[in-house]
Amino acid sequence: MININDVTKYYPSKLGKQYIFKNLSFEIPNGHNIGILGSNGAGKSTLFRLLSGSEYPNNGSIITDLSLSWPVALTTGIHPLMTGRENTRFIGKINGVADLDAYEERVKMFAELGNKYNLPVKSYSSGMKPRLAFACSIAIDFDVYLIDEVTSVGDAKFRRKAKEALLERSETANVIMVSHEMDEIRQFCDSAIVLHKGELTFYNDLEQGIEQYQAL
Repeated sequence: MININDVTKYYPSKLGKQYIFKNLSFEIPNGHNIGILGSNGAGKSTLFRLLSGSEYPNNGSIITDLSLSWPVALTTGIHPLMTGRENTRFIGKINGVADLDAYEERVKMFAELGNKYNLPVKSYSSGMKPRLAFACSIAIDFDVYLIDEVTSVGDAKFRRKAKEALLERSETANVIMVSHEMDEIRQFCDSAIVLHKGELTFYNDLEQGIEQYQAL
């Protein structure tokens, strides 16, 4: 389970605190591949950052005994001044990868960066950095993969490869996915959480969740 306990999250602005969640409590169940559905600005990406630990709530806590990836397809944690290889080894080390050499080779092969793998990430094209981030994540055995708009990763060939890898992972782990493409949600997910006005509602039936989302 992933337990969201009395979580409040806001961002300061000139107009005062902009609340995304107020005293939110919710239990995300195990054993489901879940699509997070909500309109633009509803807080889906904020929820992902809270779940992954890349941001913290202003109040409350998120507790789980599962290992969660950072949001796959986002470049969180990739340092521009480090090479692809250095980033890989650093990410592997902080995530407890036992065989860093084998992990490094898996990432190198999957990301398809060629000689650029040994150059600083700041020299990468716009499509290369997310390919590195995706490869670093998919090569680690997480319990849950947080997937944010996987269709944005690289070119069409790499997106197909990424989808195949995620589908393979989803056979032994779970995924929690954000996407505006319902075909993609249907491909990966069996259930849904609808995010609306700071509240979460779980739908065991994916189609029912999509119907509720589209009715907002």
